Order: sequence, then structure tokens, then C-alpha cells
Amino acid sequence: MQHRVVDEDEPMIFDINTDKEDKSSIIMQKEPSTLKQKFLHFLMVVGPGLAVMLADTDAGCLVTAAQSGAQWGYCMVIINIILIPVVFAAQELTVRLAIYTKKGQAELIKEHYGKFWAWFAAVVILITCTGAVTSEISGMMGVGEIFGIPYWASALITDAFLMAVVFTGSYERVEKIAIIVGLFELVFVVTMFLAMPSPEKFASGMAFPITNPDYLSLVAANIGAVIMPWMIFYQQSASVVRDLKKRDLKMERIETAVGACITQIVMIAAIMTTAGTIWDGNLPSSTTIDSIPDISSAITPHLGYTAGRILFSLGMIGGAMIGAIVVTITASWTLGEVLGFGRDLNKSPREAPGFYIAYMTILIVATVITCLLPNYLVDINIAAEVLNAVLVPIVLCFTFLLSMFHLPEEIRLKGIHSIFIGIVFAVCSVFSIGATAYSLYQNFVGGGGD
Repeated sequence: MQHRVVDEDEPMIFDINTDKEDKSSIIMQKEPSTLKQKFLHFLMVVGPGLAVMLADTDAGCLVTAAQSGAQWGYCMVIINIILIPVVFAAQELTVRLAIYTKKGQAELIKEHYGKFWAWFAAVVILITCTGAVTSEISGMMGVGEIFGIPYWASALITDAFLMAVVFTGSYERVEKIAIIVGLFELVFVVTMFLAMPSPEKFASGMAFPITNPDYLSLVAANIGAVIMPWMIFYQQSASVVRDLKKRDLKMERIETAVGACITQIVMIAAIMTTAGTIWDGNLPSSTTIDSIPDISSAITPHLGYTAGRILFSLGMIGGAMIGAIVVTITASWTLGEVLGFGRDLNKSPREAPGFYIAYMTILIVATVITCLLPNYLVDINIAAEVLNAVLVPIVLCFTFLLSMFHLPEEIRLKGIHSIFIGIVFAVCSVFSIGATAYSLYQNFVGGGGD
């Protein structure tokens, strides 16, 4: 069978009529026209967008969602629906930047704005990544606590799994493992239907107490749980590693849009699960959710003891593990882009010591922090999301500027679209920082919420 060489910008179709011995079953000929050809193209591209969106609903997000539903009913559902196009808009820009520049975000910042700003952005990412990995490990420790596993043992099991995954020496293999594990999050859709409220209950839980600092803190945490700085860096670098071409842009946009919907469905499902089992009166008002086992125990009377524990644990494990995989890789990639040792996940530790040293360092630091604060696992998760909300404006600003001024004219962010994206990013940034600042002021100066 003969293969013809094509330019990377030339459209393609897929011919799967090859003999069994020929593993190169993909032939680029012309633009995909049939549904089957388009689906095969999608399967070839899928990976970075779905992985980062499943990682978006990590342990910290799920705990934040559970707290939101338990404390404030269903009012956070609307906020999370509104955030779907926002997270898509941010991540779609990273796809453009990756495909048209073939560089990660830290590399582009270093190239166009200098080493100082590259390091500034890298420090922001390392802070949020450390907070996120701490959150993921704390989530796994909380799940272990449900089944009587000591904190230290859960942390060691988590670290061993993460090291085993990344030491496979293949990014695409790691990506596949991450997506498979992350799909366990979908069990929260099952728990949502099991705890589905009546229309009257749902309507009664739609109040928005915007003057309450505790509510505003959780609003900021919800924004930080959906739009995370490390997500932007990860998808851009992952798209570069996957060597996505200009012809793949449409399919990667579709994948990112699908992923944005899935991650928000999971987030909403977690909110509605705890709102339906805790907030709406199914449990005593004295019920507390100061720990991850508390959340599990609170929903089990409505879902069944065995089913509740198993479903909740599977969802938390899925979110925590894919989040930990993506976040640790992001931290290592970011350092590699700034320091110049690149994105060497496809190489062995001997060939790429810088990448693996960075990976191990952030994992060890996060594990130590979590083991030192075992009684504050829920607080760690919510604090990580609030931290994301405070720092994400910095990353959104860089993404916006790079997309406006450092892309080819035909794909550059411009006109009405740029104005709209700028306004959306600005509103999210101002609200997340403002809500956090007001909440802190009220709690430390004004005496807390009512």
C-alpha cells in the first residue's frame, strides 16, 4: 500500500481498507465527508481536551460542589451552567495557541514578554498545582478513611499509583489511563438521579444570598473549581506534545466543548446529590460535613449504605486521580518550558532527569502538606479552589494577550469576539477576586456571615 505525503494544512480522510499486517491504516487523501470518516478523525484527535476537562472536576471541585449543595441548595446549579461557555472559551484559545505556535504557554510568555513574566506565570502555576495535588491526595485520604484505611497508607498508595503511571514513559498511554480513571466521575450523575428533588424543592433552593460572605466564598470557590490556571497550561502543552495540526483544530474544539459540558454535568450532579440528601431536609439540621466521610455518610441514608459509599468513593477516586495525573504533569511541563528541558514525558528518567525530578518534588511536597493537616481535608479542598479563583485572572490575561497579538492574522482573537471574550474574562476575574476579598473581610473584620 502506498502513502502519499501531504502538507499538514491539507484536509484529510481516513481509509481503513488495509491488510492486517499494515498498522498504518490511516491515509490522508481529502477532506472527511462521511460521518464514519469524521468520527475516525475525532478519535485520532481526542485526548488533551477530554483529559483536562475530566481533571477539572477533581477532588477539590467535587468537595466544593458537595459543600455548595449541602449548604446552599440548588442555587449554584445556575452558576455552573453559566460557566460552561466560559471554560470552553478559555480552553479553546489554548488549542489555537498550541496548533499555530507549536509552543506551550510558558514558552510563549518567555518568548514575547521575557523571563521575568515567564517565571511569574510559572510560580502562579506551581502554587496552584501544589494546592491542587494537595487537594487530590486529601481526597484520596478521605476516601480511604471511609473504609478504615490510615491516612498515611492512602497517601502512599496514591503516590505509588501516580509514579507508576508517569514512569510508563509514554504521554499517550498516560493520557488514556487518566481518561479511563476520570470517567468514574460519571457515577455522580447516577447519584443525582437517585436524589432528584421535586420541582417545588428545586425552586425553593434557588435563593441567592449575595450578602452572605460564606456564600460568596463558595461562589468564588465554584469559579475557581471550573476555571483553573493549570488547565490552560496543560491543554496547550498536551496539544503540542500530541503534535496536533491545523486540520485538527475543528475536532479539538469539538472535543473541548464536549469535555466542558461533561465536567459541568458532573459538577452539577455533585451539587444536586448533596442538596437533595442534606439541604432539603432529608437529614437532621445538625448534620455536619466537616470531612469527606461526613459527606459520604450524609448521602448514604438516601442512596443506600452500600451503594452510597461505593458510588461516592468511585466518583471521588476518579476525580482525584485524573486531577493528580494532569496537575503533576502540568507543573513539570511548565518548569521544563521555562528552564529549557522541555516536555520529556516520552523519555526515561535517565534521559530526562529534570522532568522527573520536578514531578517527584511537587508530589512529595503535596503529600507532606496533606499528611501534616489530616483534620482539615475539606478545608484544604475548598481553599485550593479559592486559590485558583484568585490566581486565574493572571493566566487568563496572558492567554488573552497571546491570542490577540501573537497568533497569525487568520486565527487571531479580534473584533467583536475579542471584546466579548475580554469582557467575560474580566467579569469572572473581578467577581472571583471581589467575592473572595469581601468574604475574607467579613469573616476577619466584620465578624462572619449571618
